[in-house]
Amino acid sequence: MKQSRPSDLSEEELGFRIRGPVRWLLPSVLSSIGIKAVLSGIFGAYADKRELQSSLPADHYQHGADELWFDFVADLGDGFDATYTVASLLAAPTLEPVDGLRLPRASLLVMGGDEVYPAASSTAYEDRTKGPYRAALPEPAEQPTLFALPGNHDWYDGLTAFLRVFAQQRDVGGWKTEQGRSYFAINLPQRWWLVAIDTQFGGYIDAPQLDYFRTALASMQPGDAVIVCTPTPAWVHAGAGGDTHEYDTIRFFDREIIRPFGGVTRVMLSGDSHHYARYSERDGSGQRITSGGGGAFLSATHLLPESLTLPPKVSRVADVNEVATFDNVATYPERKESKRLARGIYKLPFRNPGFWGLTAGLQTVLALLVQFGLAADFNGIFGLLAAWTPAAFGVAFTVVAGVLFSRFGLVRSGWSAAFAGFLHSLAHLALMVAWAAVLFRLSQDAADWITVVVALLVTPIVVGFVDAELVAAYLLIAGKFGFNMNELFAGQSIEDYKGFLRMHINRAGDLTIYPLKVPKVCHDWKADPAGAAETPWLIPNGPTLRAALIEPPIEVPRGTSLPGTDTTAVL
Repeated sequence: MKQSRPSDLSEEELGFRIRGPVRWLLPSVLSSIGIKAVLSGIFGAYADKRELQSSLPADHYQHGADELWFDFVADLGDGFDATYTVASLLAAPTLEPVDGLRLPRASLLVMGGDEVYPAASSTAYEDRTKGPYRAALPEPAEQPTLFALPGNHDWYDGLTAFLRVFAQQRDVGGWKTEQGRSYFAINLPQRWWLVAIDTQFGGYIDAPQLDYFRTALASMQPGDAVIVCTPTPAWVHAGAGGDTHEYDTIRFFDREIIRPFGGVTRVMLSGDSHHYARYSERDGSGQRITSGGGGAFLSATHLLPESLTLPPKVSRVADVNEVATFDNVATYPERKESKRLARGIYKLPFRNPGFWGLTAGLQTVLALLVQFGLAADFNGIFGLLAAWTPAAFGVAFTVVAGVLFSRFGLVRSGWSAAFAGFLHSLAHLALMVAWAAVLFRLSQDAADWITVVVALLVTPIVVGFVDAELVAAYLLIAGKFGFNMNELFAGQSIEDYKGFLRMHINRAGDLTIYPLKVPKVCHDWKADPAGAAETPWLIPNGPTLRAALIEPPIEVPRGTSLPGTDTTAVL
C-alpha cells in the first residue's frame, strides 16, 4: 500500500520522526556508544555475522550495458537536515554543478558505510535513513538500485538491523536493494568492477567472504579495472604513521583475489572520515578518495598528510617493487577553511548544552565534596579519611577521565597523549580548587544557606560554563598536535560542507568522477502535498538546492596494463 503525500512535517504524516543531529559529547551518547562498541567487539569475536552470512544469498550482480551513471555517498543517517539535503540531490533528475554540465540521476547508488547514527537499530534506520530517503525519492518512474557497505556504527548491534534493511530486497524509498550480504561485487560496463569488502572490527576478511569474491569475480578478464570500497580510508591511517593492519588487509585482498584474475585496482573509495580528500598516484592514474559527506558532522582536513608512501615501511604483507607515492591534491573543506572552523570549538557549551550540563554537574559535586571536607569536624586519621575520601575519589576520577579522553582515536605516542590528558585534568582541578576557596571564604562571612544557594546556582551556570570552555581550549590546543581531532569537530556538530561522488563509465571504457559539494544544508522545509508522485515530499522553503564541483572532474582510464600474479602474502 502506497503512502499518500504528507501535508505537513509531523510524524503522523511522514511516517517517521524528524531527528536533529547527534550531540556527540552528550554524556548519554558517549556512554551508550562506548558500551555498544565494547559489546559488539566481544560478541563479534565469538559470533561474527560475516561468517554466519555464508547461509545468506550470494548473488552476482551486474549493472549497466554500454555505460553507467552511479553515485557514492557515505556517513549519512545523522540529523535530518543534512541527510535529507544530500538525499534530495541524489534523487534529483539532473544536477548542473557548473554551466553547461548536466549530470543525470544515477541508476546505481552505493552507500559506503555508517548509514545511521549514533548506533544501528530498526527505529534509528527508519527515522534517520529510510524515512528521509523515502521522502526524497518516493515513487520514481525508473527505480534505481541501492547497495550498502556497513561501517562501525552499523555494526554496533552485530549487523542485525543492517541486514534487515539492506539485505532482504526491500525498497529504501525509491531505491531497490539487491544484496544478500554485507559485502558485494558488481560487474559494471566496459570491464569495470566495483568491489565492497567488509572489514569492520578486526580488519580481517573471513573465509566465506573470500569464497564469495572468488566466485563473483570468476569472469574477470586480465586488465579489467576495479573500484574497491572499504569501510575506512586505511591508506590515510597507514600513510600517517598509524596502524597498518587495515591497509594490510586491503592489500592482501588485492593480491589474493583481484590480481590472480588479472584485475587492476584503479580507485579506492571510503567514507568514515566526514570530509572529501583525494590522493592521486604521482606517476600513475590510481586514486584514493575519502568521501564521507553524506550527513554526519564535518571532520577536519588541515592535518591530513601532504603525501602518502604506500605501502608503508612497516607492513605485515610482503611486496616486491610496489611502492608508490600518492599526493594530496584536493580536500573539502580546504585546509585554510578547516583551520578556521577548528577555532569554532569555543561554542562548545552552546553547540552541546548537554556537555555543559556534564561539566556543571561534575564541578558542583566536587565543590560540595570539598566543602564537606573543609567543614567536617572529625578527629584522628579515620576522621580525616571519612572527610576527604569522597573528594579524593573525585580528583582521581577527573585525572583518569582526562587521560582516557586524550586517547580517543589515538594515532601518535600514547605517552604524549597521556601527558596532555593529565595536564588537561589539572586545569579542571585548578578551577575546582579556586572555586572551592571562594565558597569557603564565603562560608566564613555569610550564613550557611547563602553558601549553599551560591554553590548550587553559580556553580552549574558559571563554573560549569568555564569548565566546558576549558575542554574547548584543550581540544583546540590538542588538535594542533593531532590529539582528539575527532572530538574537536564532533563537539561542534557542523552540518554544512556536505558532498558525494557522481561517477560515469562511458562507452570508451573510461571512468569520470565528479566530486560534488553542498556548502550549506537546508534547515527550512515545507511539505509539497500537490507534487507529482516522483518529486520529493518536502522541498526547501527558500532557494532551490544546488550542488557544485569540489574540483574539476577526475578522469581515470581503464588502462591495459596487467598486474603481477604473485599472490604471496602473510597476515
